[in-house]
Amino acid sequence: MKIVLAPLHFLEALLLLLALFLMVPSVGAVCVDGSIIKKIELGGLEHTNERVVLRELQNREGEPFSTEKFESEKLKLQDLDLFTEISANCESADNGGGMVLHYSFKEIFRWIPAPAGKTTDRDGLMIGLALANLNVLGEDIRAEVQYRTAIDPIFESNEYAFYASSPYLFGLPVGWNFEFLRTDSWDDLRSFQDDSYLADLDVEYQVLSRLSLLGTVAVRYLEKAAWLPEAGLGFAFDFRDSKLDSRKGVYFEYMMTHVGYGDDHDADCTVESCDGMGGENYWELLTDARAYYTAWRFITGATALVRIRPGDVERYDYFYHGGTNTFRGHEADSNSLGVHEALLTLEERFVLRERKAASLWGINFFYGLQLVAGLDGSLLWDKGSPSWKNYEGAVYGGLHLVIPALDRVRFEVGYSPDRKEPKFYFGLFDKTTSARWRSR
Repeated sequence: MKIVLAPLHFLEALLLLLALFLMVPSVGAVCVDGSIIKKIELGGLEHTNERVVLRELQNREGEPFSTEKFESEKLKLQDLDLFTEISANCESADNGGGMVLHYSFKEIFRWIPAPAGKTTDRDGLMIGLALANLNVLGEDIRAEVQYRTAIDPIFESNEYAFYASSPYLFGLPVGWNFEFLRTDSWDDLRSFQDDSYLADLDVEYQVLSRLSLLGTVAVRYLEKAAWLPEAGLGFAFDFRDSKLDSRKGVYFEYMMTHVGYGDDHDADCTVESCDGMGGENYWELLTDARAYYTAWRFITGATALVRIRPGDVERYDYFYHGGTNTFRGHEADSNSLGVHEALLTLEERFVLRERKAASLWGINFFYGLQLVAGLDGSLLWDKGSPSWKNYEGAVYGGLHLVIPALDRVRFEVGYSPDRKEPKFYFGLFDKTTSARWRSR
């Protein structure tokens, strides 16, 4: 298996290395700050509509060029997860005044017929098949169908899923994410058969450049329990430099969601067989806070996810901690359950290799490597306020592979002083992402 990289002359290689060390974007030397942009040209867009790129640009025709704006818009374009390379160069305009600004793009693979994978603290590693299109109609719409099954024991736990998402809706800055999930799995943590259907729609309306309003509506049907509707509203302040692989800035989200509307209103079973499987009626008050700071190649991150659930919460929706997506100190078990939760993490990342474009068998992609080490804190409790008896701590370390679509693949080893046994973990996506959807 050979990775084909674009050839570089010796001088170009030195300039690239210097750019990586100084974190300088790849802008042509003749792009001078303050020069008036007479025209913007886009190159390399074979499958992506130009408007998808233009709406992210901050340098505009008729305005002076700014390297600082290019740094910012390049990060926004990378967040689209459509391109392996983004560069810019300039040349004098034909009429003798100002300059022409050329943006060059190398698009990522669009269709992905491939094995599907997922790691959960409940079912462990799940594998299957998936077909995804990362750029439907060239409009930055991602759609994916998946089938997954647990491997231990194989075919006992099964999931069928359809996902679709985009940062825009009919040209408006309204991000949306739709999910349909069919699950047939025995939950050995909470002791029930998860025979359920879920349809969920999340939206994000960008009111200001750093402020978004959030909304969610969902309906879940759990066999031998009830229909469980959900509706919620919230807001988020996002001052991060990038949503993917964040290096600097802070993120704060608050969400209030109501789940269910009654107990045992639609249970098709006897009281004995439906023990702990009735309907629910509770509020979820969610706080998600993240902060990042970078010095040279060291990235320091601190995150906190807190969810308080006043009301009637049944056992099948209790939180669990343990595993790659929650607490990297022990595996999840039935002794680590609670109505309310807090997950705290302090992590240090060292960039071994910055994001690098590559091609394999004609498929364009990118990759990066990071060493990680950190501290995990876990709080699970049922009533009132948590105490120290509800707290567990662990240390962990490992290697992260940064890639398209999945954000990152995580290989980690965790150790809890209380358990005195190191555990190896394999995970997909950043933990801040997987911790949010793990309860589905």
